Amino acid sequence: MAEAGIHVIATARTQKDLESLDDEIKALGGDATLVPLDLQDGPGIDRLGGAIAERWKRLDILVGNAGLLGSLSPLPHIDPGVWDDLIAVNLTANWRLLRSFDPLLRASDAGRVIFVTTGAVGKNVPYWGGYAVSKAALNQLAFTYAAETAKTSVRVNLLNPGGTRTAMRAQAFPGEDPETLPAPSALVPLFLKLADPALTETGEEFSFADFRE
Repeated sequence: MAEAGIHVIATARTQKDLESLDDEIKALGGDATLVPLDLQDGPGIDRLGGAIAERWKRLDILVGNAGLLGSLSPLPHIDPGVWDDLIAVNLTANWRLLRSFDPLLRASDAGRVIFVTTGAVGKNVPYWGGYAVSKAALNQLAFTYAAETAKTSVRVNLLNPGGTRTAMRAQAFPGEDPETLPAPSALVPLFLKLADPALTETGEEFSFADFRE
């Protein structure tokens, strides 16, 4: 997105990771605003919304990409703390982002919201319940917000990346050869499509597998 000329406001829990990202963005000739933030910090999200409002008066693109896998185990065996973290990061954090940024997205000429979902939703795969339930709720959150903003310039969609070469994928499938999977950078064109001011679709799920075909 920085390479496309977009000013990136990046959040992460660690300053070191943010600085590494900032170096990459600067190498491309772009610039970024770095925000050390744990998305389980709801008041912190609210403060970020206030800071964006004060500086830019609007937000053009919101990407909800943070997510937890949790433990792959029978539903009754999931530790309550793990369950709470799954709901907090995969669902509640995204609701807090919408709650904080809704006026800013509506103030944009073409507010765009992209939430990253998963193919695990709707498949009813044993032991994937915690992750699938939290992501199914995220999907409903996105679809509902899309319906509520349908008569505005805001467009809200889901992006399903499929199997991708990430640390979370390696956690879920430790015996898989990561070189058989597309790198995260392969998804860039789809993210840019969903961020495009010319986009008309809203309340839909876009699959990288379909986009690639």
